[in-house]
Amino acid sequence: MLYGSVDIFKDTFNIPIDSETLRKDEFWSVNDVSLNLNKGECIGIIGPNGAGKSTLLKMLNGIIKPDKGSIRYQGKMGALIEVGAGFQPILSGRENIMINGIILGLSKKEISKRFDEIVEFSGLEDFLDTPVKNYSSGMRVRLGFSIAAHLHPDILLIDEVLAVGDMSFQVKCRYKIAQMIENGTAIIFISHNMHQIANLCSTTYTMDHGKFIYNGDSNTAIDKYKALCQGNIKTSELGNMDIKVDAVKLFDANGNETDIFNTNDRVAINIDFSSQTTISHPIVAVTIRNLSGNTIASIRNDFDGIDFDNISNGKLSVDIEKLSLLPGIFTIDVSIINSKSFTPYHRVDNAARFQVSGGNTVSGIVHIDHNWHLSNK
Repeated sequence: MLYGSVDIFKDTFNIPIDSETLRKDEFWSVNDVSLNLNKGECIGIIGPNGAGKSTLLKMLNGIIKPDKGSIRYQGKMGALIEVGAGFQPILSGRENIMINGIILGLSKKEISKRFDEIVEFSGLEDFLDTPVKNYSSGMRVRLGFSIAAHLHPDILLIDEVLAVGDMSFQVKCRYKIAQMIENGTAIIFISHNMHQIANLCSTTYTMDHGKFIYNGDSNTAIDKYKALCQGNIKTSELGNMDIKVDAVKLFDANGNETDIFNTNDRVAINIDFSSQTTISHPIVAVTIRNLSGNTIASIRNDFDGIDFDNISNGKLSVDIEKLSLLPGIFTIDVSIINSKSFTPYHRVDNAARFQVSGGNTVSGIVHIDHNWHLSNK
């Protein structure tokens, strides 16, 4: 607070601020970055949490003033950076549409002309006269994106907020963004959804610790991002440790230990465990997650009708005949659970990780076995 007060005082009275020297406990949230955005172009910015992505967007939108460097742009800029940002909570959705349009420099006549489009796209007709403070986060995103997209900005900044909306609205947003790009709107898009980045962005910047470490082809940028995230994955443990998971290892079809597989490869997950006593009828759960933490698959012996009578020290193996995952990086959680109380003896999150490589670049997470049949008349 002291640093902030000093800087505000100096800024108010036009006293030069030393932008080169960091004070105690200060660091550069964004440092030495440069990008150009052209009409009808969509640039993606990706990176681990804390990389500086949102700070950069706030600087571009004028919310945060850069300590050094310059930001130059032409045209009207719209932004969807935080859920509910820019809304007046005590005013209704209708009133907020008018206010946001005026902020963008439109006349009341221009806003009224686009008003019905905004409301229809948001799907909030029944809540238009409700104060925004009573909206859910998803409703605020619906209204915010609808306003930003239909007031035809020349530049649109979008942060991760679209992830809050439901699936049907996200699909509508993707189509709308593609349409805006086609009509000449320039977009900077931040997301942890790599499929959206790959499908929408012509160029993507990978960011880490306030710097761009790569810019160019979106698929290559995504690979850089996944490598960063893999390095940031931390193992966590809990439980009473009556029985302990000592190691989790992955093996290919030839019995070689590895953490790189191809789609449809055979995989063996080996779990080494030890205990000072005998455990009766435990539940063993193996959960595969993607880098966003979403569960891709969960395997449990009790669901498979398998009962481990008494175990103490030993090894379990889960054999997956076909790893039906598309290219990406995944983690494995392992839990040994008391079947009576359903409390964990030992749970290890991120006990192992692996990468799926190769295959054609298609959207999705899993590969579904399928066949094509053509019948000519």
